[in-house]
Amino acid sequence: MSRRVIEDLNAGLTQAFAERDDVYLIGEDLLDPYGGAFKASKGLSDRWPDRVITTPISEASLMGVAAGMAMRGLRPVLEIMFGDFVTLGYDQIVNGISKYREMYDDQVMIPLVVRTPMGGRRGYGPTHSQSLEKLLMGVPNIRMVAPSEYHDVGGLLRAAIDDDEPVFFVENKLMYGRMNRRPQNGRIEEFAVRETPGPYPALTLSANDFGPAEATIATYGGMLPIAVDAATELILEHEVFCEIVDISSLLPLDVAPVAESVNRTGALVTAEEGALTAGIGAELTARVTAESWGSLRAPVRRVAADDGIIPSAPSLEDAALPGSDAVRDAVLALAGVTA
Repeated sequence: MSRRVIEDLNAGLTQAFAERDDVYLIGEDLLDPYGGAFKASKGLSDRWPDRVITTPISEASLMGVAAGMAMRGLRPVLEIMFGDFVTLGYDQIVNGISKYREMYDDQVMIPLVVRTPMGGRRGYGPTHSQSLEKLLMGVPNIRMVAPSEYHDVGGLLRAAIDDDEPVFFVENKLMYGRMNRRPQNGRIEEFAVRETPGPYPALTLSANDFGPAEATIATYGGMLPIAVDAATELILEHEVFCEIVDISSLLPLDVAPVAESVNRTGALVTAEEGALTAGIGAELTARVTAESWGSLRAPVRRVAADDGIIPSAPSLEDAALPGSDAVRDAVLALAGVTA
């Protein structure tokens, strides 16, 4: 059955609550009939009123409370209403959540899930539109998962709840209202799809059944449909084929499927919505270059947002954030074709 991503997330949470009595949801404005700012928790507080805990605006405290719940044997799911405010709990993440298991020789576990929406393109302005995944990239001993609408989003969330490690589950805001289009019989619409094993798979897409391609586009989350639009235009307008690698595991960074694709195509474009400097694309570039140096015929091209604030005005926001034209032009440059 096809359903919207937000419905799939709600189904994943509902399944977890039904199957495990140690799962709790904590965050702001979660109770029915409101059901959360983006409605991921709709219906949960009516069914499990003792396990859905709504709170004041207090992200730093919430991160600590959720960590404490996890340390005492529960499986808390903490919703941070906007990913921008993960920064308020950064000390808890860097100096507590990420360290306790190793500091105490695996005797302390923190099976915590932090769900949070990231990304712009909704006119929310400089403090509610950022993609701050790179701030978590340098923190050891945590996981960061960022599904796209092509993944089984509810299934990935369910896997994160069962994970014994702290998992930061990043959801792009625009994805919520879109249909969840997971692979069926090795295909998603016109694309052939290869899926890696494991709880947080990567998807590699090809429009010509993995025939010859000019470049690999490595991306994740909300940039996936933008990469698909660029790849489609490249085929229709320029007869240039690409492979798209849609990563869901950002930490640890799932480099292998990107390197495998680059070994076939010989070129790489990274595409992310976060700001360019020190971004996910920089880490991917370094690692893929080390693993696939002999296959690369040109320097890696990086597509990302401007290093600046994200405006509220739609035209200015569009200019600040990377679109399909930037991805298209990066591929054409590697292919030696003029746009």
